[in-house]
Amino acid sequence: MSYGSFPPAPGGRRGGTLAVVLAALIPACFAGWLLWSSEGDGKGAGGSGPPTASSTSSPPPSSAAPTSGAPSSHAPSSAAPDALKGKVVVIDPGHNPNNRDHPAQIARRVDIGTNTKECDTTGTATNSGYAEASFTLDVARRARALLEAHGATVKFTQDGKTEFGPCVDERAEFGNKAHADAVVSVHADGAGPGERGFHIILPKGVHGGGADTSAITKPSRRLGERLLDSFTEETGSEPADYVGDGSGLNVRGDLGGLNLTTVPKVFIECGNMRDAKDAAHLTDAHWRERAARGIAQGITDFLHG
Repeated sequence: MSYGSFPPAPGGRRGGTLAVVLAALIPACFAGWLLWSSEGDGKGAGGSGPPTASSTSSPPPSSAAPTSGAPSSHAPSSAAPDALKGKVVVIDPGHNPNNRDHPAQIARRVDIGTNTKECDTTGTATNSGYAEASFTLDVARRARALLEAHGATVKFTQDGKTEFGPCVDERAEFGNKAHADAVVSVHADGAGPGERGFHIILPKGVHGGGADTSAITKPSRRLGERLLDSFTEETGSEPADYVGDGSGLNVRGDLGGLNLTTVPKVFIECGNMRDAKDAAHLTDAHWRERAARGIAQGITDFLHG
């Protein structure tokens, strides 16, 4: 069960609530009109004398009418604006839209503890040219707004304003220095056509060089499990069956962003940009809002145990 769920997108149950209110008010208004009409007819026929108490009192309000200040049906179960006060969340939007202009810089090898890897990459794109780096920034910004609305301090590793990167080791260090309570790196996959779904990448237990994940593998798994549940619920997407064991959780020890973290951290691959059906979701702004909600809710559930 989600803790402090975020309110659903507009257009959900508001229409149903209005219909119920109108159904309750129309009969009451009609009854009042009949009472007024009958009194008017009596006076017009020569009826005089002081009005009775029943003729001057207003009809009692309908029990179905909403009371002032009552929560609407679309209110969250726990909407306290400070629900995440004191929590630090780092969102790591994968890649960078400017990486493509700096091929030499992002190709530089960096130490990830167990071996070396490229500083960063350009990421993938849909067949129509929608870049992963644009997708990750959009979803990250939406998730940031949701988390900040609940009091969290949200920091980005990059917001598309740097020349390139940062490198994968720097992304990990950013979360470490922020003493983040949770870090989520947002991505989209570039698998083959026909391979669909999302998955969460968890840090493997590694110890070597500058890498030691022994203290964060268990909390990172809990974070990943919360994300898996909330993302499934919010987007309706299924866990990818082309990686790992089909559970939607995939453990890897070859990613610098995970190897070098000292705080709970996971990657989420929100879908496959190279599959036409997944790409239709990833390029849709409404679906990206649901994806952001799934990420924000998963982080919230993790932070509250």
